[in-house]
Amino acid sequence: MGEILVGTCSWTDSALVASGWYPPGRRDAEGRLRHYAEQFPVVEVDSTYYALPSVRNSVLWVDRTPEGFRFDVKAFSLLTGHPTRSKALPPDMRDAFARRGRPGQGDDDPGLLDEVWRRFSEAVLPLRNADRLGTLLFQFPPWFAPGAPAEVVLDRCRKRTEGWPVAVEFRHPAWWQEDRCAATSALLRDLGLASASVDVAADLPLSLPPATEVTAAGPAVVRFHGRNAAWGSGTKEDRFRHTYTEGELTEWLPRLTDMSHRADQLHVLFNNCCGDAAVRAAESMKRLLAGAS
Repeated sequence: MGEILVGTCSWTDSALVASGWYPPGRRDAEGRLRHYAEQFPVVEVDSTYYALPSVRNSVLWVDRTPEGFRFDVKAFSLLTGHPTRSKALPPDMRDAFARRGRPGQGDDDPGLLDEVWRRFSEAVLPLRNADRLGTLLFQFPPWFAPGAPAEVVLDRCRKRTEGWPVAVEFRHPAWWQEDRCAATSALLRDLGLASASVDVAADLPLSLPPATEVTAAGPAVVRFHGRNAAWGSGTKEDRFRHTYTEGELTEWLPRLTDMSHRADQLHVLFNNCCGDAAVRAAESMKRLLAGAS
């Protein structure tokens, strides 16, 4: 049975900082991470989706966390085909970025993506060298549908990230529909990419089923996004505003236990980051898992 690590998808979210969860004297950058790491053994770094990370920050994160702590690092937006602002790139890359044919998309220029990946991986390397890296999360956009073009992108992703632990989250619901689930699992296994499972609101156009496939060695990931009806359509605050009930968390216990028997390690991460809702849900899930063991 693999170890189950529970945490949240950010420790720096402005709503969490403003909620009062961090105690007095521990509200600066160093104090926040040290306090968080005393409560939870894993966290997702989502700032790396919006801008390329830096070696300096990775070194600081290592210094401020204990051995055994894990960072799951979200891939930069350009690596997953999301719209990307020119200012999110280093100045020396902006001209090449501007010359591409489709503003905001990256899969039309593999050379540019190779360079982005080189700089991204170089910045994350201190986490890996210090045994703090959990996995790299590649979250693909809702328009990334199953088919030959997507498989080409995934194969390029595999080649770039060879030797790194990678988890893939799909946002297009067709990937995990009943008639496609087996093919998606087989594809990820062939590529050596882990599947990131999700919990979201049901019965919406972009709702995804709670698929719990374990498709690669290394950490398996489950991300709890909340169950707001604005998922996929509202503002960030609307999409992720949700307070998980004990019943909603309890229904996941058999799934998480089953996944832990098939995975080397399981990361359970809460992304309902409005105020302190994510940390409270993570605390509840830790307690429920302890009681179920």
